[in-house]
Parts: sequence; C-alpha cells; structure tokens
Amino acid sequence: METTQIVALALVVVAFVIYRQMRPRPVARPVALIIAAVMVLAGLSGGGLVDAGHASLSIAVLVAELLVAAGLGVLRAMTTRVWRDQHGVAWSQGGVPTLIAWVGSIAVRVAMMALTSFLGLASSQSSVLLFVGVTLGVQFLVVARRANALPIGPASGIQTAR
Repeated sequence: METTQIVALALVVVAFVIYRQMRPRPVARPVALIIAAVMVLAGLSGGGLVDAGHASLSIAVLVAELLVAAGLGVLRAMTTRVWRDQHGVAWSQGGVPTLIAWVGSIAVRVAMMALTSFLGLASSQSSVLLFVGVTLGVQFLVVARRANALPIGPASGIQTAR
C-alpha cells in the first residue's frame, strides 16, 4: 500500500474507534483489541521500520514512538469513565477529555513523523499502523483492567447505561 493509503486507513480506523469510545459500550467486547492486534501485525509485517543507513538512531526513534504510543494509550484510558450497571456488567464511555486526548495523540504522532524527517531517517508507513495499534491496544487493556478492578456486585447509585 502507498503511504497515503496507509495514513487514510489509520485515520478511518481512529475515527471509527473514537466514535465508538464516545458511546457507552460493554468493556468485555474486545473489538478494539482485535483491531489493535491487526494493526500491530500489519505494521510489523509491512517492513521498513528501521532505516538501514541509520540503524541505531532509527531503532531509538522507533522505541521512543512505541513508548509514547503506550503512554498516550494509558492517558486516554484514564480519561474514560468506567462503571458497572445494576446487573454487574462493566461499561465504559469516553468524554470530552478523551476526545482532547485523542487530538493530542494525533498531534504527537504528526510531530514524531516530523522529527523522523528532520533527523533524515527514512520513514515507513508501517510505523503509523504500529503506533496506532499499540496506542489502541494499551488503551483497551488499561480500560479493561480498570473495569476488572470495580466491585462485582451492584451498588446503590450506580448509573445504568442507556
């Protein structure tokens, strides 16, 4: 695939995920984790993640990108509301802070692509898929962990999802 196609695909997936995160949904449905795994695998299989002419610097930048992706996933997960309904089912829903964190995540990714270019490293469209896959996967796992930490039994005053 061409770079513009990869970026367009990543943007469509991110838009879909953001839309879903703004709506109440059961945490136990791992759709986001499946999407994240597919994107990570596509990113890893796409090749070109390391610039052979600048291997050490390229690997350092790739590791930094993956750490930033994971950190941004944790940040967005912490902005997500997590609760149990009256039946004990865990639900999650993003809000304005989640949306702001997504805008920030996209801005950081664009800045990292600019840094890669500034450093004279060959960039790979696969790194976009890898970044998005890692950030989505980490976000889903942290939300799931937060949901699992909630008390199992229903308590008074817990909101129910629509």
